[in-house]
Amino acid sequence: MKAVKGKYYFGGIHPRGMKELSASAAIEVLPVEQVAISTLQSHGKCATPAVTVGQTVKEGEIIARADGLISSDVFASVSGTVTEIKEIDGETYIVIKSDNKEEKSFLPPLSEPDADAIKARIKDAGIVGLGGAGFPTAVKVAPDCPVDTLIVNGAECEPYLTCDHRLMIEKTEEIARGARYIAKALGVKKIIIGIEANKPDAIKAFEQFDDIQPVILKKQYPMGGEKQLIFVATGRRVQLGKLPKDIGVVVQNVGTCFAVCEAVELGKPLYERVVTVSGKAVANPKNLLVKVGTPVQTIVDFCGGESDTPKKVVVGGPMTGTALASYDVYTHITTSGVLLLSKKEAAFAEPTPCVNCGKCADVCPMHLMPMNTAFYSAAGDFEAAEKYGNARACIECGACEYVCPAKRPLIQAIRKTKAALKNNVAKPEAVHDVAGKPLAEVDGKPVEEAAPDNLKSEKEENNG
Repeated sequence: MKAVKGKYYFGGIHPRGMKELSASAAIEVLPVEQVAISTLQSHGKCATPAVTVGQTVKEGEIIARADGLISSDVFASVSGTVTEIKEIDGETYIVIKSDNKEEKSFLPPLSEPDADAIKARIKDAGIVGLGGAGFPTAVKVAPDCPVDTLIVNGAECEPYLTCDHRLMIEKTEEIARGARYIAKALGVKKIIIGIEANKPDAIKAFEQFDDIQPVILKKQYPMGGEKQLIFVATGRRVQLGKLPKDIGVVVQNVGTCFAVCEAVELGKPLYERVVTVSGKAVANPKNLLVKVGTPVQTIVDFCGGESDTPKKVVVGGPMTGTALASYDVYTHITTSGVLLLSKKEAAFAEPTPCVNCGKCADVCPMHLMPMNTAFYSAAGDFEAAEKYGNARACIECGACEYVCPAKRPLIQAIRKTKAALKNNVAKPEAVHDVAGKPLAEVDGKPVEEAAPDNLKSEKEENNG
């Protein structure tokens, strides 16, 4: 079906894409000798370990079971022996040493499944959203209200990341079939795929299908945000406090569609994904098929190590990702990138007082006032920060912080406000003493520590 141009939306920014570093790198399989798999691989509650130390497991075997509706099963990403179950930064990790036999334990393939069978398979395979939020897909394909449109998110608007682009080129047919399975589960016939204009080969690849409508998206960040994508592709607006399903739309990432296809046709659970390794401080930028729980150090070594001393190492994209203190961490199913940024790329600058220019409000795609949130958050008045800044509606895309000439930590202020409101700390007496020591506490921790880098419950799938 011939591609059509999408609408424009308010705000957004146009950062340098830097996708040329890895866009031409075909997907490679990354071998790994040992993995450490977190039992928290989705938005919601941690799964409960279902294995013991010394137990032998196969690739694709359940090692932790979902705890409630908003949770997902976790699967072994290699065959081998469970050597340890340990706590790291508040998460439970199951360590498996590979036996290199690659023995698999898959579900039986489905032939011409109906809607209920597809929904059950998505749940049993532990499929979650691969655009960043990691919300259990089984919940999204069972909305409690009628929907008429499935939007496949192929925007991939974050700079540097090219994993979805490579997947759309190399696995076009599988993504299309996965989208059809999801559409069948939802009971909808209209399928749209949104792809940014800087990926003409991917747009052309999806024009071959009569039942999938490609929409060409303007190269603009955060085009991959759910609310922005829905408006650009359909003209519908998701009102504050509402979800896409409330206006008849469900959005799924291209990686999620691919995972659904493999789960239905091969019986393969979700335990690996494509990850972009990029930045000017890595020797060989690549797109890799990475097992969940792979050490970041293994990924960097496979790409030739450092070509320069990185000023900053980020897991995810540069706008919404998390900076690392060391390589001694492990990938999750939502890990879309590992970026080694040089000093020039990281562009560190100390924050200065707000100059009241209003640029942060000008680029906010959610029509918010980030400067107000930052002002009241610093004063410790989180109730006012929400009232005058509407922090809860923020999708944490980072556009405001990107354009701020004073380099204010606006996203940190927004996350701090969200964490305080979530824990009913509306208006503490003070946030810092004269020496700058944090005073306000959330769950016994200073507010800065209580606000995690990635509040998945409040974020949308900005990576596309």
